[in-house]
Amino acid sequence: MLKHLLLPAALLSAFAAQADEGQWQPYQLPQLKSELKRVGITIPAEKLADLSKHPMSAIVSLGGCSASFVSDAGLVVTNHHCAYGAIQRNATPEHNYIVDGFLAKTRAEELPGGPNTLVYVTDKVENVTDRVLKDVKPGMSGKQRHETVEKAIKALIAECESDKFYRCSVPAFHRGLEYYRIRQMMIRDVRLVYAPADMIGNFGGDIDNYEWPRQGGDYSFLRAYVGKDGRPADPSPDNVPYHSKDFLVVSAEGLKNGDPVLLAGYPGRTSRYKLPSEIRAARDAAYPARVAEIQADLDVIAAATKGNPAAAVRYASVDKSMNNVMKKTQGLLDGFARKDIAAIKDVQDAEFRAWYGKQPNMSKTLLAELDSVIAADLALSDEEFGYSVATTSDLLKSAITLNRLARESAKPDAERESGYQQRDLSFIKARLNRLEQSFVASVDQARFVAALQRYAKLPKSMHVTDLDSLLPAVDAVPALYTRTELGDTAKRLALVGKDGAAFAASDDAFVQLAIKLDDVTQSLKERRKELDGNLERVIPQYMQAVIAWKKSQGKPVYPDANSTLRVTYGTVSPYSPKDGITKGPFTTVEGIVEKHTGKDPFNAPQKLLDAIKAKRYGQFKDTVLGTVPVDFLTSADTTGGNSGSAVMNRKGELVGLNFDSTYESITKDWYFDTAITRAIHLDIRYMLWVMSEVDHADNVLKEMTIKYPARK
Repeated sequence: MLKHLLLPAALLSAFAAQADEGQWQPYQLPQLKSELKRVGITIPAEKLADLSKHPMSAIVSLGGCSASFVSDAGLVVTNHHCAYGAIQRNATPEHNYIVDGFLAKTRAEELPGGPNTLVYVTDKVENVTDRVLKDVKPGMSGKQRHETVEKAIKALIAECESDKFYRCSVPAFHRGLEYYRIRQMMIRDVRLVYAPADMIGNFGGDIDNYEWPRQGGDYSFLRAYVGKDGRPADPSPDNVPYHSKDFLVVSAEGLKNGDPVLLAGYPGRTSRYKLPSEIRAARDAAYPARVAEIQADLDVIAAATKGNPAAAVRYASVDKSMNNVMKKTQGLLDGFARKDIAAIKDVQDAEFRAWYGKQPNMSKTLLAELDSVIAADLALSDEEFGYSVATTSDLLKSAITLNRLARESAKPDAERESGYQQRDLSFIKARLNRLEQSFVASVDQARFVAALQRYAKLPKSMHVTDLDSLLPAVDAVPALYTRTELGDTAKRLALVGKDGAAFAASDDAFVQLAIKLDDVTQSLKERRKELDGNLERVIPQYMQAVIAWKKSQGKPVYPDANSTLRVTYGTVSPYSPKDGITKGPFTTVEGIVEKHTGKDPFNAPQKLLDAIKAKRYGQFKDTVLGTVPVDFLTSADTTGGNSGSAVMNRKGELVGLNFDSTYESITKDWYFDTAITRAIHLDIRYMLWVMSEVDHADNVLKEMTIKYPARK
């Protein structure tokens, strides 16, 4: 086996032309010192690598989105769509904060974000690879290996969480080559401070999603609250704003074409090191199936909520999330059609295999094992997709979760399945609670019926072994909803903590269905454990070889994104999506007027249109553009999860918020094309202008430290 190799700084100059590619772990940044200097970043690389120092200490996660502190009183800025759940939670037909926006003029008026709105502050990252793998032995089955690794990870997490105010995790990097333990302070009392109207925050809606030019004011503000002792606490009126040690200064000085940016956040998932066979499986089967499934489910929700404003509000966040996933997946398909990434990977794979065959002391069986385990993974993934279709019901999913919790609770905590330990109870309760805002029985029933019909038509490869005979007939589904109480939040939560016998004694129709499906559900999980163990044995050996191969070429070596803190950098840059067309890098408020139709989703508020017409631009007017910029493009390397990420200038001041990518860039999850890959960011000047001129959020503006351009 190859000795694990990190990319030395001396080799980094060899890929200057590809410098914008890379979602770097903070500890790697000192190796990139010359690149950061070349781009124009003036913050010392060693400071960027230190999570306890500014600006990294101001970067936080929302558990799916990114954000940053912008005052010492726990004020957090993120995207409008990242706070959408909190906005929807407080919205009613009478006070529709989605449509009208919300502004708390005082802290007493701030609204609870709900149990699913959390702020995570990362304060410690340590390499624990040796401790995770110390008990792994040659000859173990896949399941034995996987469970050995899981046991070690649970122990490391339990050790880290001896302080109950922290949430710890041990994610894998390079597909299992390394493991890092990450400690985060988890703030549970998070409140909604300010969100613009949907006509600003979501201007263009799903039509403009992933498109450029873009004029979205995708921002909102939350506040983190803690107990009077400064420690995280359950939501309470007695809590006080969290005193954030560091926060970002907001710069209204702006950027121009070619200026450098630094971006920090929590990107979700990329697949840069996957094999050509995995790309073809996604392109030819998995993604088309996913698009068709999401669209069909969206159609059912639309039909079931039509004419029912209250139901539409309840499913607004669900609808928005599904639309976003669908458009991204369709964008991936279009990107694969536009550029044959599989063919590009074929060439790279052939080059790697040729190089690998020439190296001394290499395994003669590794590549064959690799191909075999990847094929098995793709086959099992088909069944897992089928299972997800067949269980498209929030009540059934809740019952399955409660059933597994009841069964796992009989075991010692350390032996329970991950996700069902004592540390997970608050998250389980939060998920069960969330249905209070996003569930209507008639809609859920319509979704379940339609999903069962779609499952029946899926290819045989997507049917789960032994599942079909256990599923209810379509005409039997309505009776399930008349014989269940899981739609009642209190009764749903009352099942948390029940032992297996008490749970099984319930005559609730969905509880009984979950119990009936349990053997098949667990069999699927057990097969996944066996396969994951084999993947965890083979893939790290492959990645170790890939890293050595890339190092020999002087190419960048960074792990795929895995929802952990990463830093990327780039420049403000236009791009050419096709011959004869150049786009960007800025849009302006005049573009809002041009797109305004008076109908959703291009229905700008009148007060915004009036301010544009009167050219009340003040100090937010860009001297080059002659108006207020709205959004801008950069070459920074981002993906899902980077929504809300702080976009900083060369000095580490907040100049934008990441919220999207261009449609042509979506395939960057698999392949980074420097010519056309562009991230879309909200220009902070537009945010400040709307706050000042349109929404009069003077109290929020006053709280931030804002650096305005020098008056001439």
